[in-house]
Amino acid sequence: MGYLAILFPSLQNRRLPLTRDQLMLLMAAVNLFFLGLDTYLAHLISGTIRPREWIPILFGPTAGVLLLIAGLVALRHRQSANWLATFVLISSTVVGLLGAYFHMVRGSLPTAPAGSRLSVSLLIWAPPVVAPLTFALVGLWGLSAAWIEEPADSGTLRLWRTRRLTLPYSKTRAYLFMVSLGILATLFSSVLDHARTDYANPWLWIPFISGVFGTVVTVGLGAINQPKRSDVAIYVMTMLLLIVVGLVGAVLHVQTDLVGTSIVVPERFLRGAPFLAPLLFANMGMLGLIAILSPVEQRA
Repeated sequence: MGYLAILFPSLQNRRLPLTRDQLMLLMAAVNLFFLGLDTYLAHLISGTIRPREWIPILFGPTAGVLLLIAGLVALRHRQSANWLATFVLISSTVVGLLGAYFHMVRGSLPTAPAGSRLSVSLLIWAPPVVAPLTFALVGLWGLSAAWIEEPADSGTLRLWRTRRLTLPYSKTRAYLFMVSLGILATLFSSVLDHARTDYANPWLWIPFISGVFGTVVTVGLGAINQPKRSDVAIYVMTMLLLIVVGLVGAVLHVQTDLVGTSIVVPERFLRGAPFLAPLLFANMGMLGLIAILSPVEQRA
């Protein structure tokens, strides 16, 4: 039984057209596509995209399409689809880690004295270190979704033939911990972006407070072995709050980038407030709601 059924018992015997893991893989495909788009827009700021900077730009949509193909293949050959998805998601993790390394190098001063090569001010104005790690996070939760947990909520993944992998937590709790990491990364990225304005606008504290609260609540629910109805209710309201914060933030960023009331200047959207960034809060809220759906992978 999924955690959402604790809050709404009538959902216990209902089945969605797609299972929780299928929804997670679909979200991974969508996220990879938009990560490629977001990376392209971010790298346009420099005016010239370097050859290695094309890797995440091209990888994002390509990986998203391959995951969708894996989903179609899974209808008849689940094992083959699992290996295809695993290759794509491991590649996504590698791309994310390499991107974070390159961003860290760009944000450091290798010739500066020891202790001054990396500072908070450099991280604020340098290419965002956290952004590439999103590729790695998508790879992590996608790998969890690709392999069937059997029996449901046991923490045991069925790999191939008689091979099994036993995890310390059930897949539901593992999803919750990964969602908490995603919210924390989104919060950190938001803090670095908004620090460039010195938080002159008091409304900028709303995503900060929401991100901290969302991280704590998600970790808390994941740490509870048998949550109560009130625990799930607080968690659901928190995820809905993140979705609202993300959507409102995207609207405010677009309004900030507009000239006057309706004039669109592409350069302002590239160098101004990133209009896709706030949607990460909404994205993590949606993933958080999917994580507490029924863990049953296949119909009887």
